[in-house]
Amino acid sequence: MSFDFQVTHTDGRARRGRITTPHGVVDTPAFMPVATQGAVKGVTHRDLESLGAEILLCNTYHLSLRPGDDLIARRGGLHRFMGWPRPILTDSGGYQVFSLAARRTVDEHGAHFRSHLDGSAHTLTPEKAADMQAQLGSDIAMVLDECLSHPADEATARHSMERTLRWACRARDRFLALRDGLVPGVAVSNPGQAQFGIVQGGVYPALREESARRTVEVGFEAYAIGGLSVGEPMDVMYEMVSRTARCLPEDRPRYLMGTGTPADLVDSVAHGIDLFDCVLPTRNARNGQLFTSDGRINIKNARYAEDDRPPDPACHCHTCATCSRAYLRHLFLAGEMSASTLNTLHNLNFYLDTLRRIRDAIVFGRFESFRLAFHQSLSRQPHDS
Repeated sequence: MSFDFQVTHTDGRARRGRITTPHGVVDTPAFMPVATQGAVKGVTHRDLESLGAEILLCNTYHLSLRPGDDLIARRGGLHRFMGWPRPILTDSGGYQVFSLAARRTVDEHGAHFRSHLDGSAHTLTPEKAADMQAQLGSDIAMVLDECLSHPADEATARHSMERTLRWACRARDRFLALRDGLVPGVAVSNPGQAQFGIVQGGVYPALREESARRTVEVGFEAYAIGGLSVGEPMDVMYEMVSRTARCLPEDRPRYLMGTGTPADLVDSVAHGIDLFDCVLPTRNARNGQLFTSDGRINIKNARYAEDDRPPDPACHCHTCATCSRAYLRHLFLAGEMSASTLNTLHNLNFYLDTLRRIRDAIVFGRFESFRLAFHQSLSRQPHDS
C-alpha cells in the first residue's frame, strides 16, 4: 500500500478524510500520541490499541542516538522493533534545533549537536534526517526545518524561512534518491514511506503564505505547519494557522505540529487542519493534571481527598469506570507508578474521543454546533490551577 489521502466530508472548512499508508488507514482529523523513544510513556501498545489510536509519533533525534537508526534497520525497521503494526510518523529532529539551544549551532549545512546522553558530537543535515527516517521505516517522514522561538523580528524570520526552504529541496532530493535505491549504505525499511514538507515564517502572514506556496512547489506528499505554539499569543497562532491552511492543497493532509490543548484541536479543525500531535495529554497526566469535559483538574489538590466521583463522569475510559478522584489522588501522592498509567489512559482517551466526536460532527454537518458546545462545556466551571 502506498500513501494516499481522500477527503470524504466537509463542513465549512472542517474536513473528514482518510490517510492510507503501508501500515494501515488513519481517519482524520486525527491525534497522534507521542512515543518519543518508541513508546508512549506510562502505557502499553495494547492500551493504545484499546483506546483507538491509529498512528503514533516517534522522535528521530532520540532514536538515532539510542538505540540507533542503523540498529533499528537491522531489526527490520521501527514497526517490527516496537511491535506496533499501525502507522508511524517520525519527526526530523528539527524541533531539537529549537529546544536544545544550549547544545547546538546551526549553519547552512545543518544543525550541529552535542548529545544529551554522552556529549558526543553529531551533525544533522536535511540529507541525514532523510537517511535516518528511511532506516527507521516510518510511514511518514518529516523534512528537517528550522523552528524559531518567539519573538523573532521579520528579517530573522525570513532568513530562517528561506533556509528551511533550501533544506526542504535538499531533503526532497535525498528522499527521491533513497526511494530509487541510489544511496548506498542506507537501508530503506519502508519503500512506501511518504515525506511531508514544513511551512515556516514566524508570525508574519506574508512570510507564511510565501513559505506555503514555495514549499508546495517543491512537491511533497503532504504539508505541515511548524514553528507555532512556541510562545506567541493564541489569537496570532490561529491567524497563522488559518492563513497557512488556505494556501495548502485541498487534496493533501495538513498537519499542525505540536499543538495543543483540546480546545486548540477543535478550533484548528475549523481552519482545515487534519493531523495533530502534542505531549500535553501524557506529560500533564504524569504531573497529575487531567483533561475533562468540565475543564482541567489537578488530582493532587486536597479538595479531591474524599471525592468518590470518577475524574470525568461523562467519560467511559477504564480509569473513569474503575477509579475515584480520591483513589487517583492517593496513588499520585503515594508515588505509585499506576497513577501515571491511569491518568495517561484517561487523558489520551479524552483527546482521541474528542477527535472521534469531531469526525462524526463533520459527517452530519454539525461541526460548528459541536465546537460551540465544546467550548461552553469547558467554561462551565473554573479550571484547577
